[in-house]
Amino acid sequence: MKKIVPKKIKEQAVVIPGSKSISHRMMICTSLSNGTSNIKNLLQSDDIKLTINGLKNMGADIDLVKGNQYRISGFGGNPKPCSKAIYLGNSGTSMRLLTGIAALGNTCYTLTGDLRMCERPMKELLDALTGLKIQAKSENEKGSPPVYIQGGNRAGGLVKIDCSKSSQYLSSLLMMGALMKNGIDIRLDSPPVSSPYIDLTIDIMKKFKIKVHQINTMHYQVPGQQSYIQGDFFVEPDLSNAGYFWAIGAITGKMIFVENINNNSLQGDLKQIRILEHMGCTLIIENNHIGVCGGSLKAVDVDMSDTPDAVPAIAVVASFAKGKTRITNIKHLREKECDRIDAVSSQLMKMGIIVKQGEDFLEITGGNPKGARIETFNDHRIAMAFSIPGLIIPGMEIENETCVEKSFPNYWDIFDGLQT
Repeated sequence: MKKIVPKKIKEQAVVIPGSKSISHRMMICTSLSNGTSNIKNLLQSDDIKLTINGLKNMGADIDLVKGNQYRISGFGGNPKPCSKAIYLGNSGTSMRLLTGIAALGNTCYTLTGDLRMCERPMKELLDALTGLKIQAKSENEKGSPPVYIQGGNRAGGLVKIDCSKSSQYLSSLLMMGALMKNGIDIRLDSPPVSSPYIDLTIDIMKKFKIKVHQINTMHYQVPGQQSYIQGDFFVEPDLSNAGYFWAIGAITGKMIFVENINNNSLQGDLKQIRILEHMGCTLIIENNHIGVCGGSLKAVDVDMSDTPDAVPAIAVVASFAKGKTRITNIKHLREKECDRIDAVSSQLMKMGIIVKQGEDFLEITGGNPKGARIETFNDHRIAMAFSIPGLIIPGMEIENETCVEKSFPNYWDIFDGLQT
């Protein structure tokens, strides 16, 4: 249990660890290469450790050099056999991305996770792999883990997939496609959710000299028989995690900067600064950092289909804003580490806030939030988002606060270290 004591903070800057999304993808791409690579500023979180463990089981040689710098000797696009089940906890990113990598092997891989992971859907990705004549199956109709991937067919070709639940399905196919004999031609029925993550995947693949062609938002092609080229790489700060500190600036009225931010970043959660601006915040965008300072906060109507990880923090800020904030097109949040729509709704109501939820939306009526004991549902983003009000209202307590280690291990050190 984490009890948060209100305090008056001053204008300041914070430094955020490396991006979780980029760390996953860079670690996978370096493991797919033939040579030795170095990655600096890799996020050292529970989820990244699970991806590293999975890749080691597939034959990558991964060593921590010092601090957050890693040296990786890849397996050249040919995963080695692994007879034991690879455990991936509740890391949906690890599970979905490594499913595609497992399909490059010649033997059967079993990928499994914790209880919640074994409830999360995978059917669309398994069906797509089956369409490529790769044996990919689950023991249940949802296609949830454990999943069994039997490689051996690397022909590639045309595949159709529904990415309305997760863009990670598409990222998984893109990364494996470069190593297929005939490449991969991916057709979607509709644009994917969280599309900025697709742009991020393509950008990272290009850093490894892989050619990828986005014909349009529903058609992607990757030429076959390519090689991932080793190199030295740097992981930029995580803008999902930066958002909690920008939200602190929003509700406290103090300018909070996040350092080492590229304002041209392809991370989708950079968009949250514009949402906060529309809510009445002042932005300062400079070469190496971005700051947010709240004013008279007002409600907004916003589509957050492309920025799902930012929803809990924006919803908490909305509880302090005047009027009804409506957050739409977020159905995919029900399939995250917990049902985030329901979790955000229930915990804001504990704080005395009026909330309505639907299958794909949240409506928050701003008011005067009061302190409450927050149930995190073992979800890192719920824990971090609901820590924010504790700086200005008494009585905020966060259960199972250590769940933040999934994506932001030193969150509480930075949060508690905010200058007064």
